[in-house]
Amino acid sequence: MSTGVVRGRPTHTQPRLLPEGWRWVRLGDVGQFDSGGTPPKENIGYWGGHVPFVTGADITQIDISSGNARAFLTDAGLQTGKTAVCRPGTILFVTRTRVGRVGIARQTVAASQDLSPYICGPQLTPEFVCRYLMSIADRLVANCRGATIQGLTRDFIHTIEIPLPPLEEQRRIAAILNEQMAAVGRARAAAEAQLEAAKALPAAYLRAVFSSPEVQKWPKKNLGEVLTLRKEIVHPRDNPTGPATFVGLEHIETSTGRRIGSLPLEMSQLTGRKPRFYRGDIVYGYLRPYLNKVWVAEFDGLCSVDQYVYSVPDSIADTQFVAWFMRSATFLQRAPVGDAPAWLPRIRTEEVSATEINLPSLDEQRRMAALINDQMTSAERTRIAIEEELDAITRLPPALLKRAFSGAF
Repeated sequence: MSTGVVRGRPTHTQPRLLPEGWRWVRLGDVGQFDSGGTPPKENIGYWGGHVPFVTGADITQIDISSGNARAFLTDAGLQTGKTAVCRPGTILFVTRTRVGRVGIARQTVAASQDLSPYICGPQLTPEFVCRYLMSIADRLVANCRGATIQGLTRDFIHTIEIPLPPLEEQRRIAAILNEQMAAVGRARAAAEAQLEAAKALPAAYLRAVFSSPEVQKWPKKNLGEVLTLRKEIVHPRDNPTGPATFVGLEHIETSTGRRIGSLPLEMSQLTGRKPRFYRGDIVYGYLRPYLNKVWVAEFDGLCSVDQYVYSVPDSIADTQFVAWFMRSATFLQRAPVGDAPAWLPRIRTEEVSATEINLPSLDEQRRMAALINDQMTSAERTRIAIEEELDAITRLPPALLKRAFSGAF
């Protein structure tokens, strides 16, 4: 069978080989679109006078029910002609905005204009068809049309070819896929919960250290006795030249102090002033201080004007220890964070200077800093491992669908 054509180009390309007893069919030949509309009065009791109203945004999985529909329409609301009442088993194509998503109505629903309801004929099992359509979602997206709003036309959907095994085989494959997808969903939910817990570890480690009874017994100093504010500014009017590296707030990871990016720049092209930092300085984001954007510079460079640059005399304190304290909840609790009307929360230099830090001997500071570094390294390894696991779980559904529709089940 040749591939269907819409407006002079192939709708999609499929491998032509199928298991014995299977064949290729077009959706337009084995089912039809539901005209929808308000049901006659004698059928109103069937849907109880009100139905869940479903939009394309509600279709995030194969099942569509009142549990994930956003609102309800009454029978009066259906008179507008902008909705279609769909019976259970209807396949709902998202034809606008979120093209590529499909779902099955598990109860009577009212479908919005961005959905096209398709009713399977007697040769089709809706679950089998829906799962197959999920496997070719990228091809559906690639065939979107429209001058302003990209979408799928019903004419195109009619031409989509699907593999058609016998009904019992469709039901068997759909049942296996439903079970496997449910298991994947549970695994994804568990991994996502583990990832959130792993992301919370850095803040928990810092809270455990700087809120501990042992640390509270250490002598206190104001940070103004420990930090020296750098006031070196590179300004375009000074005609600076040469390459530099820029590190802004967006390049610093929250709580961990890890640099996640930077930008190369030519100083002769600066459009605004930039503070200068040197290797070993603490670069502190004072705008929205609850984000804990505190970085110990690994090289010389420039930062944004919403960051302070501090040096730490090594005869007084350990830079890493002070930086970890400034990332902790204890620092935020002690620091008076200003919040003027129409301004984002921020902390002034004099407020940073007035904040107290528990400061033991230099040797103890270095020991504690090394301990925290080890904990953060462990937390980072844990986070990366979970992200890799989550990525592997995310790749499972396409692989399962491909295997199912090749006749491997």
